[in-house]
Amino acid sequence: MAVLQSFSTAGTAGHLEGVVHVPDNAPSAIAVVCHPLPTMGGTMENKVAVTLAKTFTDLGCVSLRFNFRGVGASEGEYTGGDGEVEDVLAVTEFAREQFGELPLILSGFSFGGYVAARAAQQLQPRHLILAAPAVGRFAMPPVTGDTLVIHGELDDVVPLTDALDWARPQHLPIVVLPQAEHYFHGRLTQLRDIVKKHFNGVAL
Repeated sequence: MAVLQSFSTAGTAGHLEGVVHVPDNAPSAIAVVCHPLPTMGGTMENKVAVTLAKTFTDLGCVSLRFNFRGVGASEGEYTGGDGEVEDVLAVTEFAREQFGELPLILSGFSFGGYVAARAAQQLQPRHLILAAPAVGRFAMPPVTGDTLVIHGELDDVVPLTDALDWARPQHLPIVVLPQAEHYFHGRLTQLRDIVKKHFNGVAL
């Protein structure tokens, strides 16, 4: 069984709180998971964020999910992206101090996907995993062609057409879950299995 440990680390707006999922064996990679929009109630306890963190731990990663600035006990205020990218950088630095210079996986759901994609431009992770990234709502940057993007066919928060419009110029494949909506209600097991399949035979 993976062990859960709370952590606190310094960010540019004050302390950030989070949870580390520690795998049974020595970790093969570090995974940092970003939660959805704080102004809509998004926290690190969001079911999609928790599912992603658990999945990466099942794959042998030490996984960190955390509250962006202004959420829960994390200090500071919501900034719409810029500050939240700094939060990802701070949590990643903390993870590397604790667990070493392991390969990095960045992941995020909705607004967290937008933040993870922006942070990836600076951190150059080994893998980038995005669930229903908030394209159309925020200025999503381009991502590498091996990024895993998972989107629900019936997403009414971030329409699939918006995701395809963002992906098309990049020739970026998207895994579409038929009849799934934004929060992947009833489809979290499928989401987990898609992520695990993505890493089947792939070095972390």
